[in-house]
Amino acid sequence: MESDTERWLRRAMTSYETNGFGRWAVLLRGTKEQIGDAGLMRTEVNGKTEIDLGYIIHADHWRKGYGFEAAEASLQYGARIGEKRMVANMAFNNIRSQHVAERLGMKKELEFENPKNRGIRTFLYVY
Repeated sequence: MESDTERWLRRAMTSYETNGFGRWAVLLRGTKEQIGDAGLMRTEVNGKTEIDLGYIIHADHWRKGYGFEAAEASLQYGARIGEKRMVANMAFNNIRSQHVAERLGMKKELEFENPKNRGIRTFLYVY
């Protein structure tokens, strides 16, 4: 049976092969410890193919600016390669992720029930 890590790697490698971009590991500068991942993926969000920005930082590293820094670098890369529309989606109660999106200059476009996340009400932010 394929592990979560193997699935993540396969998905990231396929994205790079197909789209030329994907998720990156987020590492601490000094120790090179992986503390999360961030980047862009072409994926279906609310029934539409989108360039989806993801930024996931392990909880013990929250509130240090790493999510914002990684997400900002990802958006800048997307703009540099010519992406005009990039989105981020998060559960309605993920206030910290919403604040990161807003600090990045993203605007909330809509809310939807997310079948990929147990039907949870999800906010879609657009850049």
